[in-house]
Amino acid sequence: MEDKIIDFMKSKEYVPMKAKELAYVLGITKKEYNQFVLKLKKLEEEYKITKNKKNKYKLNNIETYEGKYRKNAQGYGFVSVENLEDEIYISKENSLNALNEDIVIVEILSEKEKDKNPEGKILKIKKHGKTTIVGTFQKNENFGFVVPDDRAFGTDIFISKNNFGKARNNHKVLVEITKYPQKGKNAEGKVIEVIGNINEAGVDMLSLIKEYNLPAKFPEDVVNEARSKGDRIDESQIKNRIDLRDKIIFTIDGEDAKDLDDAVSVEKHDDYYILNVHIADVSHYVTQNSLLDQEAYIRGTSIYMLGRVIPMLPRELSNGICSLNAGEDRFTLSCSMKIDKKGNVIDSKVYKGIIKVTERMNYHDVQKIIDKSDEKVLKKYEKYIHDFELMAELATILKNKRLEKGYLNLDIPESKIDLDIDGWAINVEKYETSFSNEIIEQFMLSANETIAEKFYWLEAPFIYRIHEEPDIDKIKELNKFLSNIGLKIKTSGDNVHPKAFAQVLDAVKGKPEEKVISNLILRTLKLARYDSENKGHFGIASKYYCHFTSPIRRYPDLFIHRIISEYLAKDYDVTKDFIDIGKQIAKEAAINSSEREKVATKVEREAEKIKKAEYMEKHIGEIYDGIVSSITSFGMFVELESTVEGLIRFEDLGSDEYFVYNEDRKILIGEHTKKTYKIGDNVKIRVKNASKILRQIDFEIYKEENI
Repeated sequence: MEDKIIDFMKSKEYVPMKAKELAYVLGITKKEYNQFVLKLKKLEEEYKITKNKKNKYKLNNIETYEGKYRKNAQGYGFVSVENLEDEIYISKENSLNALNEDIVIVEILSEKEKDKNPEGKILKIKKHGKTTIVGTFQKNENFGFVVPDDRAFGTDIFISKNNFGKARNNHKVLVEITKYPQKGKNAEGKVIEVIGNINEAGVDMLSLIKEYNLPAKFPEDVVNEARSKGDRIDESQIKNRIDLRDKIIFTIDGEDAKDLDDAVSVEKHDDYYILNVHIADVSHYVTQNSLLDQEAYIRGTSIYMLGRVIPMLPRELSNGICSLNAGEDRFTLSCSMKIDKKGNVIDSKVYKGIIKVTERMNYHDVQKIIDKSDEKVLKKYEKYIHDFELMAELATILKNKRLEKGYLNLDIPESKIDLDIDGWAINVEKYETSFSNEIIEQFMLSANETIAEKFYWLEAPFIYRIHEEPDIDKIKELNKFLSNIGLKIKTSGDNVHPKAFAQVLDAVKGKPEEKVISNLILRTLKLARYDSENKGHFGIASKYYCHFTSPIRRYPDLFIHRIISEYLAKDYDVTKDFIDIGKQIAKEAAINSSEREKVATKVEREAEKIKKAEYMEKHIGEIYDGIVSSITSFGMFVELESTVEGLIRFEDLGSDEYFVYNEDRKILIGEHTKKTYKIGDNVKIRVKNASKILRQIDFEIYKEENI
């Protein structure tokens, strides 16, 4: 009916009409009339049509979009609209007091210009994104209020005395919003759950779980279904698989890993290698539309929150029958690749297997074997030394091949945050990786590419991991900075090749600015995501790429395993119905998985922010060397060697100078002394403040006279 109304109003013959006139012309019956009026009202609310003073309807000439509002703590925000590449910038004045995550109707005021997003105005808040909020309860004599953990939410929440529940001062609480903010008034709410005191161990991570409404526990029926799979393989299925239990096969992971979903082995022949990548056959146990599958789809991915994991699958599976534990028979979906000495995959085979992992290895021990640096480790794994040497040899060939193609080897260190037995942060440092980590990375990349290419040409329903070309305007912005150090990302019209980025990374390899430039390039690139259409992976410089290697912790991998299993079972002769239905499911699952991945990434980052701030609370006043990681209109961020990052506001850059922000060059210039700060500068800082509640760390420039 809505389409009928819109199409009629678009016709050249149409003149504005009242509701009854419209109904008559469109042949609306008396029975349908009330529904028809509701449709008109809905279209009016969505700004698709408008009504004049005479109550006559016509098409609205304002182009509007519906999207999700992402509010910034400074008051402005962005609206993301499906099928629009760029988010729409919303100034504070044009936000209509919308809150973070609200669904809004927005009008475009100005189109995209160079590096600036299109600007818009929120016309209507269609639906509030949050009905509950986590925050810190503060009590006054006759009322209370909650300060949200989500600083971008936009308002504290007023709590009347009869809505305190059991909340006390400095309690973390979950609040149900009973009244949204209007005309400058705060939101109102009632406490529905007390999480715990802000100073109580573990409350910070519990608050994060509540804030993002994460499924911390599995429903009992899902756990029961997982338990029903048992802890031993079904031996009657062995006849349908290739038996590799007598082969030497290894898992290589971190020491703390519990869900082991990949195992590898390498053979060398005269002029080629055979790389075997064995992945846990999770789809054998988690069948489509089962309770386990439905729960895995909702979760989308496992979330790692520093000492706490919210897994995609119950531990009965992820740490049990699906985990490739050493010495235990396990079902796999395996990919064997024949690779020439230049790193080209010249043949491949995908099959169902059964393996028994020979040894569970960790990265540190494998690196010691490659380096020949620890006699004790060398003695322990003496009979496998040649296997690991072969792995290192092949991984080197594969990596060099990728680097030639333009693979972006970004130097962005991860953080290693140590917690004590109660969960308090006791140390923060850079997570040190070695070539042994890269061995597994290169092998998994090869398997993912091989699988993606094979099933692309089969035109199978599939989920690809895609990474599109960066926006040319963002590259121009990056080049403004790179020109200061004599570098440039070379483009050809509106196109750019990964090699152009790789050349810049190669030019700064091993130099002090390497880390900063890696970060700037990362910010310039688009986010990788899942899609049912293959669009290539820019960062890996690959035409075909998917996620196949982690079905225990990622839903797209599990989906792909099901597709592959069906093709293998039917000897690659699948029905048209299977393909058509599969493609629709793939499309929906890709969108859902991308959204869940965004949530997981946000949660993991917030968990890091909390723990880094908690750690730095004990180091206020201490002095560190750091490097300027970014410069904004409100100050500059400095990153320490430990990966801790803090903000130096303008007023903390030095009391004897006023600094001006040059947006084009992304530098700060002292008005009198002409002292400049630019990205990549080494600076000495003092920790001014840190707050795990605010999730922020403040630095100030250290000067001798400040003592």
